[in-house]
Amino acid sequence: MTDYLAAAMAMLGPAQNRYADPVAWDRLHAELDIRLPTDYQTLVDAYAPIQLNGHLYLHHPATERWNLGQGIRDTVRAWSEVSWDDLDPDEDPRLLCGLTELSFGTRNGLWPIASTDRGETIFLVAASATAPWLLVEDGEGGWARYDMSFAEWLYRYLIGEDMAGPNTAAFYPGPVQLRRLPMTVGERPEPWSGPDRGM
Repeated sequence: MTDYLAAAMAMLGPAQNRYADPVAWDRLHAELDIRLPTDYQTLVDAYAPIQLNGHLYLHHPATERWNLGQGIRDTVRAWSEVSWDDLDPDEDPRLLCGLTELSFGTRNGLWPIASTDRGETIFLVAASATAPWLLVEDGEGGWARYDMSFAEWLYRYLIGEDMAGPNTAAFYPGPVQLRRLPMTVGERPEPWSGPDRGM
């Protein structure tokens, strides 16, 4: 069986761990009243705040800019204002999830944990369960369910699979492109490449 966390990190290169801080995670988990999965925390600590392959953003709970907690709160607030009763059945995530109601930022609701500049939002579902899964909104009202860990989702995203529904692949051959996000107004993004993947 594939160790997706190790496989994803092998593509991204050595962990940077610039902002790794267990206290920041403890504060975030206490504030949210959930625990985010360990594989997700490991990846965020290793690389975030970062943009991967020009599209996918990961934020960190220990930074003021690109703060994960603030991003989650803002996104939960925005999605909680959506009216779900007038949706076309093909666009209703409740049907895809088998849920009678849809909530954001609740114990059994959806938690936004990553996003792309293409409008996609990656949600963790059932964070309190032993096997949480992901639901991805493609930015145009389409939803896709992925019964897998975040590490597996990220690995599949980086190798070019459709990870936000049909025809959503964002594959780039060669090493993964990483871009450290600026932490001050005057700082410029810092790009670098992961190791050769043979792709």
